[in-house]
Amino acid sequence: MSKLVDNFGRQMEYVRMAVTDRCNLRCQYCMPAQGIDIVPRQELLTFKEMYRLIRVLTELGVHKVRLTGGEPFVRKDFVGFLEMLSHNDLLEAINITTNGALISQHIDRIEKLGKVKDINLSIDSLSREKFAKITRRDAFPEVYKTLELLEKSSLNLKLNIVVQSGINTDEIVDFVRFTKDKNVAVRFIEEMPFNGKGQRKMEENWTFNRILNEIKTAFDVKELVSEKSSTSRNYSIENHLGTVGIIPAFTRTICNNCNRIRITSTGTFKNCLFDDGVFNLRDFMRKGASNEDLKALFLSLVKAKPVNGFIAEANRKNGAAFESMSTIGG
Repeated sequence: MSKLVDNFGRQMEYVRMAVTDRCNLRCQYCMPAQGIDIVPRQELLTFKEMYRLIRVLTELGVHKVRLTGGEPFVRKDFVGFLEMLSHNDLLEAINITTNGALISQHIDRIEKLGKVKDINLSIDSLSREKFAKITRRDAFPEVYKTLELLEKSSLNLKLNIVVQSGINTDEIVDFVRFTKDKNVAVRFIEEMPFNGKGQRKMEENWTFNRILNEIKTAFDVKELVSEKSSTSRNYSIENHLGTVGIIPAFTRTICNNCNRIRITSTGTFKNCLFDDGVFNLRDFMRKGASNEDLKALFLSLVKAKPVNGFIAEANRKNGAAFESMSTIGG
């Protein structure tokens, strides 16, 4: 079986697929208050098209998929798509990133699927007022309810916290303290300064080292051995049930062992979060491409994967990265 190997010897084993560009929240680091220009529904990949792309990729060695958005649970019958995807015998794990506002009623059904392993819950504050300021919606009670239900479930729960200067940096220690009695993985993410309408001004950037030093003001941490391709550097704290990690999304120190590719909700193939799209798979399929055509295409496309995100951004044809994470697939 042919494998997806780039020119730097990295094998692609993980695809991040956005199932929609729509979202029920308006997080200020993701999109402007008025939202973004959403694409017409007919331009979105259908679930059948998504299943087909993932099936072809698994026949090339991809064994894990992360489904994102937008907010994936906004899309009608998303859980039905999860059930469809679970029938792919070559797929080992399905992971989901969600804001948690729409998932609680589906948790029991998702647990029964078996292949859904991890749920990453985006929650940038433990304060209802601050949460509403960040997301521009008063959804904290429902999101926290989801957090509690997921913690009690058989699913692995990770909390994603985008560290935003002047907004939630005073809660870093609170989130770490949260892991003492809860078996959750807290992941702090460096903020990236684009939200769909150009570069968003930040007071200052909280980098990996600054976040780690803030944690160390209150806790003694021990670095854990992580998978080579992990996007985070992870830490344990004595007598804490959960773990803590930091994702250097903006300083991009995790690129060397990248094993991931991306597909947007409209079918744009991306080798890197920071590139501006390599190829439109949707149009290629709708013009009659066979599965063998798709395989040959994927094998070719990954050869163009840049060594890191800085090179990807420098090679953009449309200038600096500014798209909403809702469009890219967060």
